[in-house]
Amino acid sequence: MVLQLEPDGARFRILRPFAYRDPRYEEPFVVPADVATFRTDLASIPWFFAWLVPGLGTHLPAVLVHDALVLMPGEDKTHLGPDVDREEADRILRDAMASLGTPFLRRWLMWTAVMLATAFSALRPRARWVPTVIGTLGIIVVLGVIATLDLFDALDVLPWMGERRWYVELATGALFAVLVPLALSVLWGRRWRVGLIAGIALALLLHVTVAVAVVYGTYWLLEMALSGKGGSASAKVNLEQADTSEGMYLPAE
Repeated sequence: MVLQLEPDGARFRILRPFAYRDPRYEEPFVVPADVATFRTDLASIPWFFAWLVPGLGTHLPAVLVHDALVLMPGEDKTHLGPDVDREEADRILRDAMASLGTPFLRRWLMWTAVMLATAFSALRPRARWVPTVIGTLGIIVVLGVIATLDLFDALDVLPWMGERRWYVELATGALFAVLVPLALSVLWGRRWRVGLIAGIALALLLHVTVAVAVVYGTYWLLEMALSGKGGSASAKVNLEQADTSEGMYLPAE
């Protein structure tokens, strides 16, 4: 299969239709070519996370299917096949990435990211899920900052850190970076995996993400100051992969 995209301003349009056959549905999900209302920005990865999850890769066809399945209020349907809600579209994204051979950690991190977005935009009641998400991530950030200060002996608050050798404190800090999200994930009910993965990822990647954000932010400011806005993409994007009975394929024309 060859996936063909063409730039259209800041987004891309599909030049060749393709489809994904999910084993839970009899009909495939088809993304038609050049639908007037459908444009994609590919994988919407914040620039400070690009080091962890690239915008392009084996996951791209699954991302495009997800973009076609997820509709904003008032938007027309942009795919052919069964209608699904946003949470099911997130599950389809995860399983489609698996069929494409996307690495295990990457697909579960991407699924968690889109599920967090779903929690803010689609899950009901929002009165429960928004505080749950913000509360969980807020507690982990606060504990992460305190643990970091404790590691450098600026504070002595957390009982699992204490006055120990730095490598012991580092090890216990990493242990509780898993145990605390595990405990908080109970609040997420059947979506506990989202809370667990988001919490552990935030706890373990907080420092490196901040460091990368500082470096990238400094570079971006210098780039804007010295050369202004960068140019837009101008080349077609082509991805190839083998046909499969369940997964991405070109529909018969």
